[in-house]
Amino acid sequence: MQRNTEVCIPFLVSNLGYGFLWNNPALGRVELSENGTRWVAQATQQMDYYIVVGDNPAEILNRYADVTGHAPVMPEWATGFWQCKLRYRTQEELLSVAREYKQRGLPLAVIVADYFHWTMMGDWKFDPVYWPDPAAMVRELEEMGVKLMVSIWPTVNIDSPNYPIMKKKGYLTRSERGSDAHMSHLVDSFPPGPAHLAYYDATNPEARKFVWEQVRKNYYNAGVKVWWLDACEPELIPMDHDNVRYHIGNGLEVGCMYPLLHQQGFWEGMRSEGEDEIIFLCRSAWAGSQRYGAAVWSGDISSTFENLRIQLPAGLNIAMSGIPWWTTDIGGFVDGDPSTPYFRELIVRWFQYGVFCPLFRLHGVRLPFVEDGRGSGTGAANEVWSFGDPAYKIIRHLLFLREKLKPYLMEQMKTAHENGLPPMRPLFVDFHADQNCWKIEDQFMLGPDLLVAPILYEGQQSRKVYLPEGIEWIDAWSGKGFTGGQWIEANAPIDRIPVYWKQESRAIFRFDQIQ
Repeated sequence: MQRNTEVCIPFLVSNLGYGFLWNNPALGRVELSENGTRWVAQATQQMDYYIVVGDNPAEILNRYADVTGHAPVMPEWATGFWQCKLRYRTQEELLSVAREYKQRGLPLAVIVADYFHWTMMGDWKFDPVYWPDPAAMVRELEEMGVKLMVSIWPTVNIDSPNYPIMKKKGYLTRSERGSDAHMSHLVDSFPPGPAHLAYYDATNPEARKFVWEQVRKNYYNAGVKVWWLDACEPELIPMDHDNVRYHIGNGLEVGCMYPLLHQQGFWEGMRSEGEDEIIFLCRSAWAGSQRYGAAVWSGDISSTFENLRIQLPAGLNIAMSGIPWWTTDIGGFVDGDPSTPYFRELIVRWFQYGVFCPLFRLHGVRLPFVEDGRGSGTGAANEVWSFGDPAYKIIRHLLFLREKLKPYLMEQMKTAHENGLPPMRPLFVDFHADQNCWKIEDQFMLGPDLLVAPILYEGQQSRKVYLPEGIEWIDAWSGKGFTGGQWIEANAPIDRIPVYWKQESRAIFRFDQIQ
């Protein structure tokens, strides 16, 4: 089942040398036991699965990409730093943040206009009261070398002018019983109150074209070309998939495919405008979403070290599911208080992890939250200078470290495009003959040359790191050499994350020398 924080891509990779795709978008389950494996679809018109084989995990991923589709090459600008919070409420507020980044001399690639920048859900346009001149905003950002990303939800308020049009044409999801409203949210009303929302039917090609046309008219024509496809599971309330009727079938039969078809509509819309630098930030995905430029993040997680620990295997599972572009809300999404020592330590450790993810993106709703009378509000400041001077000094260094890594990252993005090998991946992909590497979930490789071992516990100042056998490794901070095939105790004061280069790497440089 697709849901917020849970992405369903039923692809299994075995150390016996095969990959198994349960090619069925029905809701269901898989049971993995010692004496058998059982795949179950709750409702389906036909059963389908696909097997790829290979001598190693890289071959399996390559052949899986040949079947489900290769990701495009990530735009170079997208490998930079993305600034976001819930939420910038006005055009001037967003621009003031971008200007501050430039005044401080900090790198910034993308800044985000999150939800409720619109007049009403389903209008798909800026509210002119708070965003009076989007085209001028985009031009100023472009002059600073910054892209504007805009949040797009697939929901339609029953009071939106688009609702009766879409309902008449069959462009909305329907219910097998009861009302066609599949979500409610405190939005779009004065005074604030619950609004009943329908989802547009992304399984209907004509509905996809209709939504893109609104987006093209109201956003793209103002210069916006980067899209955040939020709540694209879709996020049903309640989660009664059996009560949803799509253009192509009942929700139990086809519900897991919704995000892919939603992404397809935006991909085809952008391509129809001649665009070839395409990336979508998505909260869910399906097998093959990578061919439509989908980057996946882990959804609305809380700001805890426990959740930071969960991000590592989550990101590696996404990578092994064919999606090479992964990111998280650095610092977590909810319940983070920047005034506390706990969060200030967490944000530093999360930034240290994030700088080595395919996408490097800060987001969250920080405490205290301030209501604005429109059914939403804004969190406390969430810019890199918002967490105290000691944290800022470390994060600033990481921003410039990311800039130094960009040429190496782009090499990995081209590799992902060509052969399906994700830039961020488990150790066993590169070192499948080393049995220890099949058991490690809290380290990863970024490309073939860089081993990363994040700090994942509060107060932790060192950790054990396994260096795969057959390789000479170089500490990226000190330049000290190590022979592979051993565990070492790596020092990790608050300003350092254990990272090691292959000694033979052409890209090698010292992290402590970045200014």
